Amino acid sequence: MTNILITGSNGFVGKNLLEGLGKLDSANVFLFNRSSSAEELDTYLANADVIYHLAGINRPVRPEDFQGNVELTEQIIKGLKQNNKKPKIIFASTIHALSDNDYGRSKKAAEEALIQFGSETAADVYIFRLPNLFGKWCKPHYNSVVATFCHNISRDLEITISDPDQQLELAYIDDVVKRLLAVLAQSEHSDGHYYSIEPTYSVTLGGLANQLMEFKKIRSTSILPTLSDPFTKYLYSTYLSHLDRQDFAYPIQTFNDHRGSLFEAIKSKHAGQLFVSTTVKGVERGNHYHNTKVEKFCVIKGKALVKFRHIFEDESFTYTLSDEKITILDIPPGYTHAIENISEDDLIVLFWANEIFDASRPDTYPSQV
Repeated sequence: MTNILITGSNGFVGKNLLEGLGKLDSANVFLFNRSSSAEELDTYLANADVIYHLAGINRPVRPEDFQGNVELTEQIIKGLKQNNKKPKIIFASTIHALSDNDYGRSKKAAEEALIQFGSETAADVYIFRLPNLFGKWCKPHYNSVVATFCHNISRDLEITISDPDQQLELAYIDDVVKRLLAVLAQSEHSDGHYYSIEPTYSVTLGGLANQLMEFKKIRSTSILPTLSDPFTKYLYSTYLSHLDRQDFAYPIQTFNDHRGSLFEAIKSKHAGQLFVSTTVKGVERGNHYHNTKVEKFCVIKGKALVKFRHIFEDESFTYTLSDEKITILDIPPGYTHAIENISEDDLIVLFWANEIFDASRPDTYPSQV
């Protein structure tokens, strides 16, 4: 069993790291945060094999309060020396450690204190100079513009953009946690004490706001972003994590007529769209063909007879689909087709098309099977 101390365990990185450590059978975790006592810290230090030093002050009331970053680090070092302990120490520093400001200088001083401790005791010290981070559980209106923008945009609140061309370097929290956990498996550090998180993503402040605005529009357009792009995928997950708990669900438009109903569930400019229809008993839909558009049919409730005919042939053929054996049926171009409900109750069918329906160019031509 490895005894692991996390300072700043209630923070953004701390919560995500704790979740990751929870998957490890061999981890016994001590949690230190602002509500913990000095006595508790001393006990944890006396038993820790690994320390994730994540606690930090970055939004104090007074600039001199930044000194707390150094003081806590020195308190940790003092406790370790008193107990003759030299655990593996992973320190969450910042890219601002080289900046000429109170925050940067305090983090740099904390780095130097840990490096000195490592030199004196042969303890392994890993220093991660983290860029701006984003992901679930990050506190808005604190030190993350991504969290603030996600929170406000999802709630129809205003955002402030001081300079839309300002470049941000961002790392995703899951990549950070993966890298921090990887240190546990390393018996010794490589050359130097400094480590980086990869990959990172570059975006302007204006570009970030625009992407998040597009995410908000999904509820009216059903058009998903391009999730094959890793940054977009991670940013969309982050945006959804900031939704108000009362706002997870949203309605979409349903079209009803004598045949049944239809709604378009999900659309993608690169992957087409998913839509669902209900069809009443005995009704037949379709009797049309496409030149380029292709579809897939899947009956998820009831039983259907799907009829096909090549548009230049007289002979037709059929497939029977039902919920007794879930089957995907391809609809190739050049074949007129129709689907009939042959069950006793409403038929429910899930459809996929390789393009979003465009009423001005439907690529749908009537032709009786």
